[in-house]
This record gives sequence, structure tokens and C-alpha cells, in this order.
Amino acid sequence: MSLTSFFQPRSIALVGATEREGSVGRAIWDNLRGFSGAVFPVNAKRPEVFGAQAYPSIAALPEVPELVIIVTPSTTVLQLVEEAGGAGVKAVVVISAGFKETGAEGAKLEAEVLAAAQRHGVRLIGPNCLGLMNPHAGLNASFASSVAQPGRVAFLSQSGALCTAILDWSHEQNVGFSAFVSTGAMADVGWSDLIRHFGDDPHTASIVIYMESVGGDAAAFLAAARAVAAQKQIVVIKVGRTAEASRVAASHTGALTGSDAVLDAALRQSGVLRVDTIEELFDMAEVLAKQPLPTGRRLAIVTNAGGPGALATDALVLGQGELAELSAQTMVDLNALLPECWSHNNPIDVLGDADAMRFSQAARLRLRRR
Repeated sequence: MSLTSFFQPRSIALVGATEREGSVGRAIWDNLRGFSGAVFPVNAKRPEVFGAQAYPSIAALPEVPELVIIVTPSTTVLQLVEEAGGAGVKAVVVISAGFKETGAEGAKLEAEVLAAAQRHGVRLIGPNCLGLMNPHAGLNASFASSVAQPGRVAFLSQSGALCTAILDWSHEQNVGFSAFVSTGAMADVGWSDLIRHFGDDPHTASIVIYMESVGGDAAAFLAAARAVAAQKQIVVIKVGRTAEASRVAASHTGALTGSDAVLDAALRQSGVLRVDTIEELFDMAEVLAKQPLPTGRRLAIVTNAGGPGALATDALVLGQGELAELSAQTMVDLNALLPECWSHNNPIDVLGDADAMRFSQAARLRLRRR
């Protein structure tokens, strides 16, 4: 089933909508006010929520919502998924915690919720997640304190806290996103589903992932990554390289992190770029949001000094790139443009007295002659 109902729903029901200050139900209700479609509050204890008529159940709604968001306690989720599926709902986000991350009983409940969803043909994101955003559709179905700016990077994360950190940073750096998805425990919708969805999404040019676990189907994840990475860059930071970090991840989302060495090799073979630190993840998110991807390995370097040119060359070659050879015509054009003692090679050293215009002209000339 397509994931379109999660990211472009025509209508939404929020189960657990409330006016209570500081609650998740209140935060998501406030965030959904920017959504252009119908939003139905479901709360059996209230006749209305901020002036909007509240409904006692999903079955009592005046129409079948395309997306249902559940924020009520974990003990209510199984019944609610059954009710949503019986009403014909096909997409559910479970924000609620209290599942496999809590131990055996929580894992059993999560399995029952998943079985109910599968019986009714319902796709499910979560549980234990922050929610999701589609800035291009004006959709903020999360309890984050702000919404992402529209852009061309899809950010997918098993950590809700990291979602909010990236979100705060993105406003400071003016970085936009095509989507923000907190995957939570990934009981149903997993990496392969999301990668293939955003691989087909015209608003998405690249995908950035914070991963604690590959999920239940590593082969499906790698197949999806291999297929999509051929057209769109996928960047992954994967935690759990040490036994200690693996235990932390398991206590967080119930994730089993698996063999790091095997995953590292598989990611390389699939064309996925792996980074090691949050700083690198932030850097890659910014680069992918603001710069086009290179069309090949051969690059020209324009610099105003030999030292930075050498550093850039090392970085290029160690990153498996190559210095492009300057054609005879390019050499003629650069000789006409630059002072006599320029480097006459790639890197193109435009010399220390170069102003912005000389830099710009050299770079544009090289682009025309590639």
C-alpha cells in the first residue's frame, strides 16, 4: 500500500485531542491548525475541543478520515486500531509509548496491535514516535514545537529527540525539508517503505536517516536503498557500533542493532553514504539541501592559494573523486582571464589577490568548458 495517506491526507482524526496545557494531544491539535483539510478531534470525555465538535469514537465521525493519529495510553491502542480498521481507515500514526521498549508485556501488546492492523489492511507508523511532517502540504502531525521549512531533503529518524534537534538547527541555518518522519519502534512501516516512498516523491532530492536498527527485514531495506540511491543520495548515521550503545538503543525503542561490520559493507555496496557523527549528519543535511549533487567523480578545484588547493585535492581523492583534466580550450580561456602566474593546472589557483569577480569568472568558465 502507498504511504500517500500519511503525507497527503485529505482528512485527519486525532484520538486524544484535548485542551489540556502541556499534553501531547494539545500540542498536536495546535500543530494541525495549519492543515487545510478536515481535522476531527476524538475524545469521549469532551463535547468539543477549542470550539470544534469532539466525537466519542472513530466510528462516530461524520466521514472516514484518511489518517488517524493516536496519542492515548498504550492500553487503548489495540481497540482503537481495530476500530479504525473496521471503519475503513488505512493509515494510522501511533504516538503513544509503552510497547516493546518496556519489555515482554509491551512487546506482546505491540504484536497484537500489528496483527490487528494487518487484518484490516492498515499501515501503521510508530508506536512511540514524535509524529511526521510534510512542509509542502502544510502538515505538522507531530508534537514538535515548530514546523520544518519546505525543502528537498527527507529526514527519517528513530529518535524523536534528534528530530527536534535537527529541526531547531534547520531554522538557524535556513535548511528546508520535504518531510520529517519520526519512525519510533517501526512495528509496521519501516525503512524500505519510507525509502521507496521518498524515492518516488518529486519534492525529495535526498534522504537523511538516523538509524538505531535496520528493522525486521534487512534485505528489503538494502534492496530499497540500492534502488533509490542510484537516483537520490541517501545518508545514514547508524548507532550501536559498540555493545554498550546497542543496549542503550534497545532500551530506547526496543531496537536490535545487529552486526555493524556487515551493515557497513552492505551500505557501501548499496551506494549509501554513512557518516559517523551528528555534526557530519548536520553538515550533509545542509549540503544536500543547498547544493546539487555532483554528476560524476571528476571535479575542478578553484582556490586562491596552494595550501587550501592541496587540502581540497586530498579530500577529493580520499573520497574516491578525481581531479578533472583541463582541456586545451579551457587553458586558453583561463590564460586570457587570469594573471600570468596562475597555477596552469587543476586545482586552478587564481592567486591570493583574487577578488570575488575573478573567483566567479574562473568557476563559471570551467563549468562552461566541462
